Amino acid sequence: MKTKLRNRILIILTAALMLAFGIFALIRYGKSGAKEYNLILIPKVIDETNGFWTALIEGAKLGASENSCNITVSAPEKEIEYEKQIQIILDSIEKKPDAIIVAASSFSETTGALQKVLDAGIELILVDSVIDTDLGVPIVATDNIDGGRQLGEYTRQFVKENSRIGMVGHVKDVSTAIEREAGMREGLGEYADRIDTVVFCGSSYDVAYELTCEMVETHPDIDIIMCMNEYSTVGTARAIDDLGLKDKITVTGFDNSIEEVQLIEKGVIKATVIQKPFNMGYLAAEEAIKGLLGGETSMNVDSGCLLITPENMYDEESQRLLFPFLGQQ
Repeated sequence: MKTKLRNRILIILTAALMLAFGIFALIRYGKSGAKEYNLILIPKVIDETNGFWTALIEGAKLGASENSCNITVSAPEKEIEYEKQIQIILDSIEKKPDAIIVAASSFSETTGALQKVLDAGIELILVDSVIDTDLGVPIVATDNIDGGRQLGEYTRQFVKENSRIGMVGHVKDVSTAIEREAGMREGLGEYADRIDTVVFCGSSYDVAYELTCEMVETHPDIDIIMCMNEYSTVGTARAIDDLGLKDKITVTGFDNSIEEVQLIEKGVIKATVIQKPFNMGYLAAEEAIKGLLGGETSMNVDSGCLLITPENMYDEESQRLLFPFLGQQ
């Protein structure tokens, strides 16, 4: 009888110890498996006036938070400052994070610094922009050629017999500008030879404004201006609106902000290709964490885009993308 009681007590104690060990392991590994991962996000710029970068950063933060990871954000003050971004990348390597997510400011100049990230054994994810070398790392971005093509195809309807076209881009040697211009030309088809000039504003609203005013003066036959990002689209539209030319010059572009929406409603902007920056940032963080956990990562993730026009801007999907913080994407 005593032996049976002793055996029962031994079984209960063993079960209790196993349960306690299981709880301890769950707490320990549950925390260390996720919370100890440190991510650094290096976008091209941190600019609270820019809807694209604000949404991308917030998406990355949510992706990291949902996986109990720490994330810090560091970037230059302007998109064109690729040398400063390179220094930020090198400084980030010294901090020994588990992963670095980078939106490269230069198609070619950033490559060496990114290779050093890999050489240091740090997980690397490219977001928004690509570079001139295939480093064999995940890339989360819009299909910019397709987005440009959609914009070009839509803009064709505004081409008249004597129409001439101007383009305002953001940064000349960044992949997004290169690919969007190629897509726009493809979408314009036989009208691509109507393009008289392509200028770059360095992702500055004010410079885009000034370049547009100069373009209208030096190329008086231009009646269509196609733009390549939020800075160039908003700056150009402001100029056309101030000059009282909204009914004479058609403006189409990329990205979205409250001001862009207002300019579409006002009839200054006829169409814009909306990217999904919140999704882009979220998916980039997710790919980084997958790699850290030893999971299978995707080499090319298309975060998607949608052409917004006055005809569809009030549709449910359009509203969800125009105002991403009002609901889940």
